[in-house]
Amino acid sequence: MSCPICHGETDQKYRPFCSRRCADIDMGRWLGGQYAVASNDPDDIEQVIEAMEQRPEKPH
Repeated sequence: MSCPICHGETDQKYRPFCSRRCADIDMGRWLGGQYAVASNDPDDIEQVIEAMEQRPEKPH
């Protein structure tokens, strides 16, 4: 198995990553919204719509 971030050799301590750095990059991607888990639950869809409506618009 190789590291999903840099494709280097996996380190058992940080598995499935090769280092703390790659594990932190992956966490940052989750926290930043680059990754998402799909859902077909109608309640989830409503929550997303409500959250999007409450977000302040970014200036252009």
